[in-house]
Amino acid sequence: MTVRRSAATLAATAAVLCAAAAPVAVAAPSPSPSPSVALPSGLYGTKDPTYDGVWRQSLAFLAQRLEGVTPAAKSVDWLIGQQCADGSYAAYRPDTAKPCDAKTVRDTNATAAAAQALVEVGGHRETVNNSVRWLKSVQNEDGGWGYTAGAPSDANSTSLVIGALARQGQRLTDITTPGGKTPYDPLLALAIPCGGKDGGAFAYQPDKKGGLAANADATAAAVLGTMGKALAVGNNAAGKAPTCRPGSGLTPEQAAQNGAHYLTDALAGSGHLNLAPMPGATDTTPQPDFGNTADAVVALSAAGHQDKAAGAVDWLKKNSADWAAQSGPAAYAQLILAAHATGNNARDFGGVDLVARLNAAGPAPAAVVTPDPSADTGYEATEKDQVHSGDDVIGGVWWYIGIGLVLAAIAFFLTSGRRKSRQP
Repeated sequence: MTVRRSAATLAATAAVLCAAAAPVAVAAPSPSPSPSVALPSGLYGTKDPTYDGVWRQSLAFLAQRLEGVTPAAKSVDWLIGQQCADGSYAAYRPDTAKPCDAKTVRDTNATAAAAQALVEVGGHRETVNNSVRWLKSVQNEDGGWGYTAGAPSDANSTSLVIGALARQGQRLTDITTPGGKTPYDPLLALAIPCGGKDGGAFAYQPDKKGGLAANADATAAAVLGTMGKALAVGNNAAGKAPTCRPGSGLTPEQAAQNGAHYLTDALAGSGHLNLAPMPGATDTTPQPDFGNTADAVVALSAAGHQDKAAGAVDWLKKNSADWAAQSGPAAYAQLILAAHATGNNARDFGGVDLVARLNAAGPAPAAVVTPDPSADTGYEATEKDQVHSGDDVIGGVWWYIGIGLVLAAIAFFLTSGRRKSRQP
């Protein structure tokens, strides 16, 4: 799901990624320094886009489309122009005239988010398909994905890619490695069993000894991932309270419900999640994590527990305005996704018009249509409800329709021929 980034953390992360291609968990965003050069006119936000340009643009589009906003053509063109020839995306390419090469750090998170966003925008099927081809080509042997191609699988990256594959129309259980692993397998391997400390949670990655430590951000991501859902989810009615199912051999859906149980407990009381202390920090006073709280809200609603997210939504309404104003378009987008998933009004979220603030962060939208609040425009991609939009290997519902029409035509002519041969 959302691997949020602070500028300082990402600078260090980027160096590690280039040297060892090993992802690390990173913290919520803080304002990055203003760039020293002029930004592209189609880009959302005014902060340095080096580590999140594609990410924040993609989240902006996802949130806007849920709210009936059509982004400006030049904004969409900018995102499409960031794509490498092989379908992948880097976090940001300042000079798209220069082709991607071996030094280009391709980012599965940016690629998956861009694919989801362009599906929602519509009209860019081949661009999305190119990204999906690349994502499938860099699947790890355990069935998952890391932050960069070949990096060890992590819960966040795997779940983001699952969302992109599902939204494009892939059947996730058909995407298997030579060893028979599906994208669900690495997530299930990161699930902490119920019955003990932090039962139901997901880890980001195993530690060096194979141990699993609960990670709220990874859990929110994995709840969506194990349900086969994309970032933009619908407004689900509240269901029964989530329970933590003990034992092994759980289905992805059961693991998702366990994750929802953990998130419910984590949000109880304060109504929000806290930032994990930065390595080497001397001040360990808990600090609210607005982004992860918004993600947890989306995850709980997607799992059918909208009522368990109500307290967190109220807390976000009261406390998130300053954070979003400082953090920029991705933060506004996260809050819009949370508002939509829980049936709240994103145009009056604690007195703030999140949609107007997000629109103002980029070029003037091509169109703004206030959606019917009674209509559910969120996308629910699951194994039981796949909408195929096309694939590089004769996938997609239109291929099947075409084959059906051809077969029907052949049958018609054969039948017609038989009838003529029988006439006196």
